Amino acid sequence: MNSYERYMAMVHGQKVDIVPRIPLLMHFAADYIGASYSDFASDPNVMADANLKLAEDFGVDAVDILSDPYREMTAFGGEIEYRSDTTPKCVTIPLEHNKDIGQLLKPDVEKSIRLATAVKTIGIYRKTAYKKYSITGWVEGPVAEAADLRTVGTFMMDLIDDPPYCQELMEICINSAAEFAGAQIKAGADTMGIGDAIASQVSLDIYEKLIFPKELKLVKEIHNMGGLARLHICGDINRLLPLIGQLGIDILDCDHMVDMKLARKCVGDKCVLTGNLDPVSGVLQGKPEDIKRYFSELYQEIGNPFFVNGGCEIPRGTPDENLRALCEPIAGA
Repeated sequence: MNSYERYMAMVHGQKVDIVPRIPLLMHFAADYIGASYSDFASDPNVMADANLKLAEDFGVDAVDILSDPYREMTAFGGEIEYRSDTTPKCVTIPLEHNKDIGQLLKPDVEKSIRLATAVKTIGIYRKTAYKKYSITGWVEGPVAEAADLRTVGTFMMDLIDDPPYCQELMEICINSAAEFAGAQIKAGADTMGIGDAIASQVSLDIYEKLIFPKELKLVKEIHNMGGLARLHICGDINRLLPLIGQLGIDILDCDHMVDMKLARKCVGDKCVLTGNLDPVSGVLQGKPEDIKRYFSELYQEIGNPFFVNGGCEIPRGTPDENLRALCEPIAGA
């Protein structure tokens, strides 16, 4: 099986030769090919070269467009400053100082440089590795994008003080995300990641009433466009898992705080779980033999469907041998 076949077989409940490996690689990817992070985040050729090189050298089964969470914010009118060694810095945040939604620009995938660049990267993957590797696009989830537009602290207060405003802003965010997702799927992405990290910081009540309905709508939009839906929420989502299990997602990323047995119970055997070794203590600072043992034991514990992954981004400075250990083939059950 090649990587694409392996990935899709696991998603659809079919037998695989080995368990697919999909570590999140950003700073590590740029460093691996000797590129500045500014080039990695802005140049589709550099990003594609880095991800394809990692897939070839380490056995990673998917390529993606991850670099930072600010693509869509710039399409709404925000401004960033690229930095050579790390993620871009936000210079102008559209709604940082007021709540006037009317001042937001309407995102245009073709005219927004950063959205267009992401789509172009997927186009490169399609030309060079279509159905060789899975191709994952990404959008920001409703609460993550709203927080990008308002700042995290301000939007967290909005969720308490002005729920109707939050619903209106998140609706705009998911409508834009759906358009962006559609362009990525059309360009060649088979999976759409939804990054909604801030959701782990809210109460179950707020998640259920305000955020869950928006995520559900976005998942349905992605499915209607023919994509697989993958949810990534950094942090402890244990209390949210019963609701997440009702989203109908195809893939759920689990951070190292997540109880994987509980996750399996809540999402069932139709949703792929990915994770969940601590990226720092487990991957960056761990020993290869411990990394191999962790994933072998985790797979035996939770079973199919499963993808090998760290809890979040694999940190820069991770020894090559540790990433190789993470990607060490585990025979499919």
